[in-house]
Amino acid sequence: MNRFVTTDSLRGLFAAGMSDMYRQEVPLYGTLLDIVAHVNATVLHNDPALRQSLADMDECARLDLERHGAVRVGTASELALLARIFAVLGMYPVGYYDLAAAGVPVHSTAFRPVDEVALRACPFRIFTSLLRLELIEDPVLRAQAQKVLQRRQIISERGLALLENAERNGGVAEDEAQEFLAEMLAIFRWHSQAIVDIETYRKMHAAHRLVADVAAFQGPHINHLTPRVLDIDAAQAEMVRRGIDAKDYIEGPPHRREAILLRQTSFKALEEVISFPDGATIQRGTHTARFGEIEQRGMALTPKGRALYDACLHKARAGEHPAGHDHDARLRKAFRDFPDDPEDLRQQQLAYFRYVLTQKGKAAAHAATGTTLPDWLAARWVQAIPITYEDFLPISAAGIFRSNLGDGSRQGYDSHGSRAVLEAALGRKVIDPFELYETIQEKSLEVLASHFAAMRAH
Repeated sequence: MNRFVTTDSLRGLFAAGMSDMYRQEVPLYGTLLDIVAHVNATVLHNDPALRQSLADMDECARLDLERHGAVRVGTASELALLARIFAVLGMYPVGYYDLAAAGVPVHSTAFRPVDEVALRACPFRIFTSLLRLELIEDPVLRAQAQKVLQRRQIISERGLALLENAERNGGVAEDEAQEFLAEMLAIFRWHSQAIVDIETYRKMHAAHRLVADVAAFQGPHINHLTPRVLDIDAAQAEMVRRGIDAKDYIEGPPHRREAILLRQTSFKALEEVISFPDGATIQRGTHTARFGEIEQRGMALTPKGRALYDACLHKARAGEHPAGHDHDARLRKAFRDFPDDPEDLRQQQLAYFRYVLTQKGKAAAHAATGTTLPDWLAARWVQAIPITYEDFLPISAAGIFRSNLGDGSRQGYDSHGSRAVLEAALGRKVIDPFELYETIQEKSLEVLASHFAAMRAH
């Protein structure tokens, strides 16, 4: 009887394999990992309270494992295939992101684990974008790109057979796990040979660099693999100190005492030598797409908190200098309206919290101090711990894309995103991230209510 690899273990092996593959392809990624490890060790050494807080949330171990990758596919069938693969790895589409409004002709979702146990085991995410061919203005080029994409096959026949076995059997058998992982990772490897001639590539590139990145190659190569850092400002400074061509500014909210949502920075995309077919000969050219990114994650915001965040961000971006020279100053000024104390955020219902029993609460013999959450908090029987944001920000993602694709001046496309179109390609609904955070918060309250009810009964 075959034994199956657990989903969490399989996802961990896949994440480690992708990290090894990307480190071989992009050696500077290894430098990023060194920077992140150094910064994280320094922060934890200098902040025992943070170290204890991460330990209390079982997040110390996941900090070293945490990565998110980004890939881009060209057709609905390719997206559906990736959805099947990621489902075997315990990763499901969360959130809908329309990047076309910010000048990038894609819409996206993020495949990731959705429950707390799986996130602690391996919080691996893949931000996956689908090229919107309808946004290519030239009808001839649009038809040409569509023909190229429909012709390519991004998975081998053996890989497809292994995937079907896993779906049919409800998991990956131990004796097939190594081959399964190798076949799935091969989908995302780098190809230095284009599948179009150099003239077609140049036309795709002129339409949008991302069109060329998606449609001119054999598969959806991994564009970046992002580790999580505890102090992104220190990481940015260290990149500059080491002579790495870092992004001009950090995407997302400004530096705060209490981190919220997601902050991201990167080194500029590499210019890589590419071979282009030209009849019986090969032409040489270059392509720029893959880059190195670092992220810092803060607390998840409620819809009310997210609305305030978006309003502050809109205020900061209004009239911003095209080159972003005054970006940081505008951001800090605009976010003065956003509370920077966790208790204020909690009481104003701007952020999500997990409510956990303290040692004092565990030792309490009865519930004489009251029966409501404020009572439990006042008695220090319960602690409110911010829930980590596990998702992405469309404006930040677009900003990272543009800074590395060289299309910083491009305005938004005259188009609206379509969640229904992306869901039709996926073959399933995308999950609302707010619902996931709400569920975590509510479950923690239910556990506490049961505990204190049992105390009163005795």
